[in-house]
Amino acid sequence: MPSGAGPWQGTMRPAPPRRADARRNHERLLEVARELFEERGAGVPLDEIARRAGAGNASMYRHFPTRRDMIVAVYADEVERLCAKGRDLLDAEAPWDALFTWLRGFVEHVAGKRELILAIPEDRDGERSQLFERWHDAMHATAGALLARTGARHDVADLVAAAHGIALAASGPDQAHRLLEYFRRGIRAAPGP
Repeated sequence: MPSGAGPWQGTMRPAPPRRADARRNHERLLEVARELFEERGAGVPLDEIARRAGAGNASMYRHFPTRRDMIVAVYADEVERLCAKGRDLLDAEAPWDALFTWLRGFVEHVAGKRELILAIPEDRDGERSQLFERWHDAMHATAGALLARTGARHDVADLVAAAHGIALAASGPDQAHRLLEYFRRGIRAAPGP
C-alpha cells in the first residue's frame, strides 16, 4: 500500500474492522468527527474527536493514522450516504420528484461539505485524484439512474454540473431551493439533445 494510503483504497469507504467493539469505535469516531467538522471545521484537534467519542488516542490513531485519513473517511461516508439515498429513491413512484429530491440533497452536500473536501491535501501518489474520481463517478451514476427513470434524454453531466453550480452560487439554502426549482421547470420543458 502506498505511503499515506488508507485502508479504503479501491473502495468507496473504509472496510469496517472485524471485531464488534473495534467496529463500534470506528463508527463512533466517524460520527463524532462528522459532528465536530460541521461545528468547527476540518481543523478541529484529533485528540478532541477521540475524547468526545470516548476513545483513547491510541485507538483513534489505529483507525485513522492521520488527519487526512479521518477527513477522507468522513467525506467518503457522506458520499456513500448520498448515493444510498439515491438508491432508495429509485423505487419512488414519481421519477421527477425522486430526481429532484436527490438533487436537493446533492446541492446541500456540495454547499455543506466544500470545506471538508478542500481540506484533503494533495499527495504525490495521486490518491487524492483517484478518490475524487471515484466519488464523482458514484454521484454521477446515482444521478444517471434517477434521470433514466424520467425518460428524459438530458446529459447527466450537465444535470450534475448545473446542480453543483447552484450549490456554489446560492447565498443560502432558501435561494438554492428556489434556483433548483427554476432549473426543474426548465429541464422538464426542454426536450433534451
